[in-house]
Amino acid sequence: MSLATSTTTLKPLYNERLAKTGAGFFWLSAFYLVYCGRPEDWIHLLGYVPVAKITGIGAFLAFLSSGRSGQHKFRDLPVEAHYLLALLGVLLVASLTSPIWRGGSVSHTLDFSKVYLAWALTFFLVTDIPKLRRIVFIQAFSVPIVCTYAILRGHSAPRLSGVLGGIYSNPNDLAFAIVLSYPFCFMFLLTAKGIRKLFWVIGMLAMAGALVLTASRGGFIMLLVTGLVGLWHFGVKGRRFYLIAITGLVSVILLGVVGGPLKARFATMFTDEANTKEESLALSSYEDRKYLMERAIEGWEHYPIFGMGTRNFEVYSLNWHEVHMTYLEIMVESGIVGLFFYLMFFACGFRNLRALLKRKDLSAETQLIAGALHSSLIGFVVGALFSPEAYQFFPFFSVAYTSALYAIVKRNDALAASSLGPASPTRQSARVPVSVEPVPVGR
Repeated sequence: MSLATSTTTLKPLYNERLAKTGAGFFWLSAFYLVYCGRPEDWIHLLGYVPVAKITGIGAFLAFLSSGRSGQHKFRDLPVEAHYLLALLGVLLVASLTSPIWRGGSVSHTLDFSKVYLAWALTFFLVTDIPKLRRIVFIQAFSVPIVCTYAILRGHSAPRLSGVLGGIYSNPNDLAFAIVLSYPFCFMFLLTAKGIRKLFWVIGMLAMAGALVLTASRGGFIMLLVTGLVGLWHFGVKGRRFYLIAITGLVSVILLGVVGGPLKARFATMFTDEANTKEESLALSSYEDRKYLMERAIEGWEHYPIFGMGTRNFEVYSLNWHEVHMTYLEIMVESGIVGLFFYLMFFACGFRNLRALLKRKDLSAETQLIAGALHSSLIGFVVGALFSPEAYQFFPFFSVAYTSALYAIVKRNDALAASSLGPASPTRQSARVPVSVEPVPVGR
């Protein structure tokens, strides 16, 4: 019995329980929409409504309810959830004991802690593939809309800086979000039909155009890595070799049409001379980043164990900038203890994917989702070397997707096995081994 068949056959067995999560799933979806889409930036009436607070409170109440009465309980949370909670605990301790800016740092820590609510609620409520697709769709749908709006409104703004608010206000942050969401858009493009396929084509072109306009060197390197991994999953393993040719052609055209600022910024990496204003700004940015990395290492030497507190490096840096390396940012603000929990959290995401990608019996849809997640997470690991994205939620969302997908597959395995007689030889053949270490009950 294949996984896809068993899922369809056994779905009525737990439909009643899934129906009880409707309100919680609504608030989870609203939280994702507000964070990923920032509708208050382009729907002006929403600018007068505290949508972020409303969805945050709704998600918190749904978190409390789902953790007690949902299909998953608090005790079922996988180990990566505990690593994330431990990281937040370290940041809170560092912020409370920091001599730099205690009040502001605690406030930033509490704001960042919403990622745990979203993460845990995703694990509690995303209990089948359709629900997982809906949540991923919100992120994948929001980013092309944001990019289209940014291009139309601020195409003349240098690097699209400040065109949007929040996580999209900085061009490097915008580029980071684009690249992490690109594999999901690719996934939906491959499964879409009719007019919906055209939407994804236009949306992905807008994302690529916005990425080039940001002139983010780190974002471009991320795109190369994510694109190569994505083409391996979708093009080579999926036997869609035409994707490789199309991707190469589109990349050449975009770089030729709007890639001037990006090429100028890359040119400064190999020379100390600046012949244009763009090159001068890029060279200055390079020098600033070098100084910030040295300053971050110096700060970590003063606060090696628990760090100096969330967002406190901006004050410590003396020029109010973040260090442009996520791992160094985490290390200086949460110490070596926080860095350990941070790395272990993302290692769990890769462990989940490694177990899933070894499977040969998964449905084509599940394989696509796993390939998109693998591409996105590898892009993050590389992009984190060049960007200050320690507190952006998108990478944490990706790990939540891997945990939910892994739990769905394991639960479907158990349902498929239990639906067959204990003495049936078919039951034994339905158990497809997965080469992973023993996992907790919640996994």
